[in-house]
Amino acid sequence: MENGVMMQYFEWNLPNDGMLWKRLEDDASHLHEIGISAVWIPPAYKGHEQADEGYGTYDLYDLGEFDQKGTIRTKYGTKQELQEMIEELHRNQIGVYLDAVMNHKAGADYTEWFMAQEVDPGQRENATSEPHEIEGWTGFDFPGRGNMYSNFKWHWFHFSGTDYDVSRKKEGIFQILGEGKHWSEGVDDENGNYDYLMFADLDFDNPEVVREMQDWGIWVSNELNLDGMRLDAIKHMNDQFIKHFLEAVRADRGEGFYAVGEYWKNDTESLEAYLSQVEYNVDLFDVALHYNLNEASEKGRDYDLRDLLKGTLVEICPDQAVTFVDNHDSQKNSSLESQVKDWFKPSAYGLILLMKKGYPCIFYG
Repeated sequence: MENGVMMQYFEWNLPNDGMLWKRLEDDASHLHEIGISAVWIPPAYKGHEQADEGYGTYDLYDLGEFDQKGTIRTKYGTKQELQEMIEELHRNQIGVYLDAVMNHKAGADYTEWFMAQEVDPGQRENATSEPHEIEGWTGFDFPGRGNMYSNFKWHWFHFSGTDYDVSRKKEGIFQILGEGKHWSEGVDDENGNYDYLMFADLDFDNPEVVREMQDWGIWVSNELNLDGMRLDAIKHMNDQFIKHFLEAVRADRGEGFYAVGEYWKNDTESLEAYLSQVEYNVDLFDVALHYNLNEASEKGRDYDLRDLLKGTLVEICPDQAVTFVDNHDSQKNSSLESQVKDWFKPSAYGLILLMKKGYPCIFYG
């Protein structure tokens, strides 16, 4: 994105007041004045509860429109407020990237029985139980929405794994068994195979799932007039699904539809290999640069600034690198806490905003 500046306009600890869309709409002209060219907004669809930040995804088609999970609005507001906010951003020449959480679903409407086996969390290819029947939260029929926008209903065979056997009140990682079912290829090799992350894990080797998710991608991009997406947790998803998903959306929205993926790994070789597998059709966040900035802020005068760009994506693949200082996952008390210390942040932002290479992303937090 030539000379663009992205802003992640949310953080993990926002109040559950339904006001983010309104605040962002009111801030649009100010963002334009200071040079923001695109905004990354949080997951805008119904989570398993109102206070959910959007990553406990329940219904991708409910953008704050239907009475589901005890609420009409999401944590951030209603669908109408969301659409009005996007229109105001566009009037101020600011693009909008939706955070697309497609790896898993949460808050199922009912349980189902199916065959599964428990696996070792540290080595998912190794079973720690014999195949047996379990009761899992895998049934999604969206009673508040019905068949509006999509008549697709989710069942156990649309998922590859889950984290809880209701019948035994047992937590774990349960690989769902059945004809043609296995952990996906094209995912990160941490823990043997990092297909499974959380909740009910979508099976991207199931053609019904692939088709439904592509249909959703096209629908939501048109419904909200999106300019792009931030793709969540892509190291846990079949890389060829991501490639074909973006091809399908761009066939409808145009080749200029932007995409940046979250492949959270401090290993540029892995990021390079991923980019090659998806034919460089998505940018990636420069996690290695973030960790270098974090280390520099921790070590202070003992850090050699000549090492700041060593082993980073912006050094090796600058055209695919989105540079950032912190985000919602790295901030204090978050799952991947590695927050850059305050004293160093002006220098860190000076680097990513003034460097010729990379697409810089500013963090709301």
